[in-house]
Amino acid sequence: MKRRNVYIGMALIAIATAAVFTFLFLYQTKDVKTGLLAVIKPDDAPDYSISLTGDFNKPLSKPMDVTANSSFTYVSDTNNKRVLAFDTGGNLLFAFGEEGTGKGQFKFPYGISTDDQGKVFVADLYNGNISVFDEKGKFIDYFAQKVMADKGISAPAALRIIGKKVYMTDIKTSKAYVFDLNGKLLLEVGKPGTGDGELNAPNGITADEEGNVYVVDTGNQRVQIFDSKGKFLKIINGSENGKGQSVFVNPRGIGIDSRGIMYVVSNLTHLVYGFDKEGKKVFQFGGMGEDNGQFSLPNGLFIDKNDNVLITDTLNIRVQAFN
Repeated sequence: MKRRNVYIGMALIAIATAAVFTFLFLYQTKDVKTGLLAVIKPDDAPDYSISLTGDFNKPLSKPMDVTANSSFTYVSDTNNKRVLAFDTGGNLLFAFGEEGTGKGQFKFPYGISTDDQGKVFVADLYNGNISVFDEKGKFIDYFAQKVMADKGISAPAALRIIGKKVYMTDIKTSKAYVFDLNGKLLLEVGKPGTGDGELNAPNGITADEEGNVYVVDTGNQRVQIFDSKGKFLKIINGSENGKGQSVFVNPRGIGIDSRGIMYVVSNLTHLVYGFDKEGKKVFQFGGMGEDNGQFSLPNGLFIDKNDNVLITDTLNIRVQAFN
C-alpha cells in the first residue's frame, strides 16, 4: 500500500511538472534584450514592423486610407489624386488615377477596399462616387451609382468589403450603408443626431463575424455598434458603458483582429486604442512624433487576415505596419 501511494505521488508530480512546462511553452517567450522569459498576453498591442513611403520623385501626400489583399497593398494618396500599390514587402509597384471628374479620375480619393476577385473600390469624397478598378488599376465602372444618387449619398468616406458585403459611411447624410457586391442596398444604419443610434459625420466602418456593424461616429467622438439588422446595440468611447467622457478626439479608422480586439484611431491625439469584446480598453499605442511607432494625425486603419495592422500616418506621409 505504501509503495502504491509513492507511485501515485510520483505520477502527480510528473503531471504537474508537465503542465508547468506546457504553460511556459505556450504562454511565454524569451526577451531578446534581457534573455528573461516574458508572458505573452492575449491582448497585447502590436509591434512596429515597416513603413511604406512611396516614390521619392513624387512622395505620398496626405495618405488617407489603406487596404491589402494577398498580392498588393493599396493606399489612397489623396492630395496626389491617385492610388499607390505596394508589394507584400513594401516596395512601390505602380500608381493609378489622376485629378478630374471623369472615369478613373479623383478629386479626393479616400476609403479604399478590395473584394475577393481582386477588384479595388475607391470612395471619392468630393466627386461623390465609388470607382471600381481591376487589381492593376484599370477603371471598370462606378459602384451603385443610381442607388447612391437616389439616397442622396454624395460624400462617401470610409469603405470596407467584408465577405460579400460593401460597408460604407456618408458624411453628409450622417448614415452608414451596406450593399451587396452588385450594388443592391441591403441596409441603412443610423440617422443624423447625437442620441443612441444617431450619427454625426461618421467615418470609419467595419463588421464582425456575426454581421454587427461598427461605425466610427466622428462628430460625436465615439464608436457605435449596430446588429446585422441595423438595431443600435452599444456605444464605445473608453468610458464605462460609453456614457462618460470619451478618450477619442476626432476618431477615424477602425478594424477588428482575429482575437476580437477592436482598434480605433484617435486622430487629434495621435493614438490608436484597443478594446476587448466587452468594450473595455486593453491597450493604446502611438503618440505624436516622427519615430517608428509614432504618428502625426493618423487616419485610416486596416487589419489583414494575418493580423497585420496598417495605419496611414497622414502628416508623416507614410503608412506604418504593425504585427
